[in-house]
Amino acid sequence: MRALVFTGPGVVELQQVPVPEARPGELVLSVRAAGICGSELHGFRSVGFRKPPLVMGHEFAGETPDGRRVVVNPLVSCGSCDLCRRGAPHLCRVRELMGVHRPGGFADRVVVPTAAVHDLPEGMTWEAGTLVEPLANAVHAWKHVGLQGGERVAIIGAGAIGLVSLLVARHLGVGDVTVVDRSPSRLDVAARLGATRQETELQGEYDVVLDAVGLAVTRAAAVEAVRPAGTTVWLGLAQPESGFDANALVRQEKKVIGSFAYTPDDFAEALRWAPQVDLGWATPVAWEESQRTFLRLADGASDPVKAVLRL
Repeated sequence: MRALVFTGPGVVELQQVPVPEARPGELVLSVRAAGICGSELHGFRSVGFRKPPLVMGHEFAGETPDGRRVVVNPLVSCGSCDLCRRGAPHLCRVRELMGVHRPGGFADRVVVPTAAVHDLPEGMTWEAGTLVEPLANAVHAWKHVGLQGGERVAIIGAGAIGLVSLLVARHLGVGDVTVVDRSPSRLDVAARLGATRQETELQGEYDVVLDAVGLAVTRAAAVEAVRPAGTTVWLGLAQPESGFDANALVRQEKKVIGSFAYTPDDFAEALRWAPQVDLGWATPVAWEESQRTFLRLADGASDPVKAVLRL
């Protein structure tokens, strides 16, 4: 079968690989669409969590052997540890992510746990289906804050995570959302999706600042711009460093919350909300263009804002 394979630092290759076989409790999914995530564009630069050779891709939708149109929750947890029992399987110490620790969706077929598949809402496109996973990240992130609707919110980054965070904030009734990005085309999408303001630099003071980039400079900006006793939420994973003023954090009782992935309930909630928000901004990419598009985005291209490989 066809696959886009991470074969070494900074290298992805189109290859023919063996068709996988399912074990009990699993099924072989025919992939119809798979989104390229920013974490993959950063992560393939070195050998870390992702170890080559690896078929990446954790945002994907496809058809089951019996013809169901489904999207996949790519997080696999043990189900028995203390964190899983406490309702936080996304933080399971032995969790695995499809496309990182086991083969993912950048291929014609992928083996997935039967319990991980969820039926797509009727009429939802394959491209929109791949955005359910990013949407679940945003659902989870805002639960850390408990938005009431009257907050002044800023979102750093108008990539896919920033845009779905905007969609969820607006869905929750927040009327004042500033989106910050350096790309005019991405800011145009943010405006279409309901951003109150679109800025190239973060200015002013906010009740909540969400960093969907994850650079030291964006983390520092998030902490600086949030009001005393305000909250910053970090989703981005571009760099491990965070160069903020910790003393100012203490003196002004600002909060920094890390948000990783989502619980099964968050994923199910995102799937329910998906037909109610605008997920029509993903760009389909033909399989033959998958390698070139991946490398172009990894080199810094800002368009398309969300590339979805069609298989």
